[in-house]
Amino acid sequence: QVQLVESGGGLVQPGGSLRLSCAASRIIFSIYTMGWYRQAPGKQRELVATTRSGGSTNYADSVKGRFTISRDNAKNTVYLQMNSLKPEDTAVYYCNADGVRPGRGNYWGQGTQVTVSS
Repeated sequence: QVQLVESGGGLVQPGGSLRLSCAASRIIFSIYTMGWYRQAPGKQRELVATTRSGGSTNYADSVKGRFTISRDNAKNTVYLQMNSLKPEDTAVYYCNADGVRPGRGNYWGQGTQVTVSS
């Protein structure tokens, strides 16, 4: 069974930084598009950032210049470095593995809470 396990969430003051990690198992990690999404209370889940198998990245406008997504295929892990955090970044952050092609599946982690507050 595919597992995506997120870690690194927590409480941070505005302007602070956090690094999220997502460790994947039972998938051929290197061929999956890996992404981070977030869902704030009362809002729909939204894309934060993705990294494709070739290493290209994509970011939501709201996090460009502040967040960086990266992947380590040797460790089956994707990271999200979050800097200059704002209260509006408060949300549950979810890791996603998208096989893109039919039959490879699309998987979600359980989520990790990020709270930005003074």
